[in-house]
Amino acid sequence: MVMFKKIKSFEVVFNDPEKVYGSGEKVAGRVIVEVCEVTRVKAVRILACGVAKVLWMQGSQQCKQTSEYLRYEDTLLLEDQPTASLMATRFSFPSGENEMVIMRPGNKYEYKFGFELPQGPLGTSFKGKYGCVDYWVKAFLDRPSQPTQETKKNFEVVDLVDVNTPDLMAPVSAKKEKKVSCMFIPDGRVSVSARIDRKGFCEGDEISIHADFENTCSRIVVPKAAIVARHTYLANGQTKVLTQKLSSVRGNHIISGTCASWRGKSLRVQKIRPSILGCNILRVEYSLLIYVSVPGSKKVILDLPLVIGSRSGLSSRTSSMASRTSSEMSWVDLNIPDTPEAPPCYMDVIPEDHRLESPTTPLLDDMDGSQDSPIFMYAPEFKFMPPPTYTEVDPCILNNNVQ
Repeated sequence: MVMFKKIKSFEVVFNDPEKVYGSGEKVAGRVIVEVCEVTRVKAVRILACGVAKVLWMQGSQQCKQTSEYLRYEDTLLLEDQPTASLMATRFSFPSGENEMVIMRPGNKYEYKFGFELPQGPLGTSFKGKYGCVDYWVKAFLDRPSQPTQETKKNFEVVDLVDVNTPDLMAPVSAKKEKKVSCMFIPDGRVSVSARIDRKGFCEGDEISIHADFENTCSRIVVPKAAIVARHTYLANGQTKVLTQKLSSVRGNHIISGTCASWRGKSLRVQKIRPSILGCNILRVEYSLLIYVSVPGSKKVILDLPLVIGSRSGLSSRTSSMASRTSSEMSWVDLNIPDTPEAPPCYMDVIPEDHRLESPTTPLLDDMDGSQDSPIFMYAPEFKFMPPPTYTEVDPCILNNNVQ
């Protein structure tokens, strides 16, 4: 019976565990090994991968596809050895094999690694129902006459999407009209037209919606808006699409024969992943749906495409807006007098005989012209009471001196 030697700890540790990497950046870390007994190690290797994968079953057919963004392999060297009598021992074989290292218990052995992510577009880390984009570093511990031991550590990558480009800063608009019928009898129409100021947004942005609704049918309709995520998976010539509503807002009911408008109705972009548009097997897209629910009929829907960018795009836009605001306000000259002036007399500003002598505007039109209807609101006559006379002498101090 073969006894396998146990390893106390074997892990991958990144220099900056919380960092989110972008294209061209360096990923650095170390592989840490601790043993329970004297162990001979033939090699410590790493494999770094970035892969997009999709997989689902369509009937009896398995739809599967992969796309690789990153592949890096290296054999690591033990640079910083423990000192004193428990140090690691190296020796080589004359046949040209790799250098052998003898590890002893009580020491921690670190193998450093580092590599750069490819330049150009990279898929943002993502995990969906039928696919994912994963990046990881896997370490292998090779020992003679022992099975290779593995450990794996994921890291996160974001493909930076700049929302400051002219295309994403341009307004987006659309309009649509639907004829409504009841038992094949025409029943008017419902029309929607909408516009947003730009196409590109970041997490935390407010989408300002400008929309006009018209209802000439006999039913009461309700306008709504929602941010929708659309995940598209492609494999073996097949396509699978999943749609999810992320956030929504609604307006007031629109009765028959009336119109309604939204002027700057806001909808916040929640914490979501940036758009994935450059992958050929997996896409993550977003839309702003502005629609009207019509009872007994299909919705009237406007689909305005959105591109969700990374936080860097928002920071650059915010900083540019802040710098522009600062330059516009640089002309303001604030002159604060050394000694404040006394306020004007209250009676000079509002005369004593100032009063409200007539009721406010009625809430509704009174058809018979009478003034005693409860739909009118009246304000009673009253006078503004004058405040005490202004003086710079504190009456409390004066009373204390008198006592």
